[in-house]
Amino acid sequence: MKKAILFLGLFLALSGFQACGPVIVSHRLADPPPPWFYPHRVETVRYVFFPEFSIYYDLSARTYIYLDGGVWRRNKVLPPRYRSYNLNRSRYERVRNYFDDNIERYHNQNNSNRGRSNKSGVRRNN
Repeated sequence: MKKAILFLGLFLALSGFQACGPVIVSHRLADPPPPWFYPHRVETVRYVFFPEFSIYYDLSARTYIYLDGGVWRRNKVLPPRYRSYNLNRSRYERVRNYFDDNIERYHNQNNSNRGRSNKSGVRRNN
């Protein structure tokens, strides 16, 4: 009789877990995104760009990417020259549809001339 009650209890417990839906088991808890990144809708982006500072943030690697002496650097924390800026209050843009590791290519195609004038110093007389 005890075996039948134990079997019935085990059966009910297992069927109850099945009703809960899929269970996802992870070896670590997912880190939340940085406090300055709060998406207003669900979308998948890898990079966020801060145009005022020309800084990218890689959400998947959790690293900042910035130009330092002509070389793109990746770092978990911002260098001292950027630490006085409050990224919580800074404007940022989501980099949509770009998931490659080479952010330099994206920057050269989309943001390298940002803020510069298209006028040259030479005027043509027509």
